[in-house]
Amino acid sequence: MPSRFLLSVLSLAVFLVGATEFMVAPLLSPIAASFAATPTDATWLISGYALAYALGAPLVGLVAHRIDRRALLVTALLLLAADGLAVTLAPSLAVAIVLRVLGGLAAAALVPTVFTLIADLFARDRHAQAMGLAMLGMTAGIAGGPAMAGILAESCGWRAPFLASVAGCLMLAPLVVRLVPGGGSASIQTAERLRFRVAGATLRLFIAKALWNGTAVAGFALSAEFLRGRYGTDTAETGLAVTVFGLGLALGNLAMGPARRLLGTDAAVLTFAVFVLAAAIGAFFLVPLQLPAALAALTVWGAALGLAAPASTALLAERAGVAKAFWLAGSESANNIVLFAMLPLAAGAATGFVLGAGMTLSLALLLADRRLQRRNRKAASQRRKNDTGRRTDTVG
Repeated sequence: MPSRFLLSVLSLAVFLVGATEFMVAPLLSPIAASFAATPTDATWLISGYALAYALGAPLVGLVAHRIDRRALLVTALLLLAADGLAVTLAPSLAVAIVLRVLGGLAAAALVPTVFTLIADLFARDRHAQAMGLAMLGMTAGIAGGPAMAGILAESCGWRAPFLASVAGCLMLAPLVVRLVPGGGSASIQTAERLRFRVAGATLRLFIAKALWNGTAVAGFALSAEFLRGRYGTDTAETGLAVTVFGLGLALGNLAMGPARRLLGTDAAVLTFAVFVLAAAIGAFFLVPLQLPAALAALTVWGAALGLAAPASTALLAERAGVAKAFWLAGSESANNIVLFAMLPLAAGAATGFVLGAGMTLSLALLLADRRLQRRNRKAASQRRKNDTGRRTDTVG
C-alpha cells in the first residue's frame, strides 16, 4: 500500500518539470540582454530542452526496466537541479543552451517513471484518477511556472527562477528516497516477450495519442497569435489564452475520477474526451465566434485535453504490461515529434484544416481500436464457452 503522501510527491516532481520547461518564456528578454543576444536566440533554451526530452525519452524507456525506479527518480531530480545551476553559471548563451540538455534528459526520465510507478503501485481502477492528479502538477507548472518566474526575475534577476528550481529539486529528492519503494520492473527477457505480444493493440493507442496530443498542443501554441489576428487583442488580453487553457487543463485533470465513474471505462472517457477536443479546436479556429465564446472554446479544449491525457496514459500502461516504461517513455517522444511536425504545417492560413486532419486521424484510430477490442473480447468469450463445453462433454 503506497504512502498517502506518495501521489503528492510525484505530482510535485512533475510540477518541477513543467515549471522548468515553461518558466523560460517570460525570461527571454533579460536572458538575451545578459548574454548580449536576441530574444529569438534565447528561445533555443526552450527548444534545446524540448529536443533533448523528445530524443531522450525512448532511450530512457529502453533501459528503465533495468534500473531501480527510486534511483532513477532521484537521479532525474539531481539532473534537473544541475540544469538550473548550470544555466545560471554559463559564460555564454551557447553554453547555456547546450547545458539545457541536462534538463531535457531529466524530464525524459522523470515523467514516464512517475506514471510507471503509479501503474505499478496503485489499484487498477485508480490508475487514471491518480495519473490525472499527478498531471495536475504538470498543469500547475505549465500555467504557474511562467508567472512565478516573472515575479522572481522582476525582483531578484533572471537567475532567481532557475535557483528556485534547483532548491525545489534538492528538497524533493530526500522525500522521494523516503516514500518511493525501490525496485525495477520485470526482467529484460519478459519485457521483450510481452512487448511483441502487445505491440498491435498498444501501437494503435500509441499513435492515436501522439496525433491528438501533438495536434492539440500545436494548436494551443498558435492560439495566442490567432486571437491577436482575429480579434485585435493586445498582449495582456492575449495572455488570457494561457490562463483559460490552464484552467481548463486543471478542471479536466480533476474530473478524471468522476468521468470514469460516469462512463465506466478509461477507453470510453478517452473517446469522449477526444471527440470534445476535436469539436473545441474546430470551433475555435473555424467558427466566427465572439471573443468570449472563443475563450470558452479554449477552456473546453484544455479541459478535454486534461481529461484525455490521464485516460490514455492509464490505458497505454495497462496494455503494455511490464514493458510500460518503454511505451510511456516513447509516447512522450512521439507527442513532441508530432508537435514539431504540426507547428510549421499549421502555422499558415489553413490552421484549422491541418489541425482538423490530425484530430480526424486520431479519432479514426481510436474508433477502429474500440471495434477491434470489442471483437477480441467476443472472440475470447466464445473460446471460453467452447472450452467449457468441451470439458463438460469430457466429464459426461
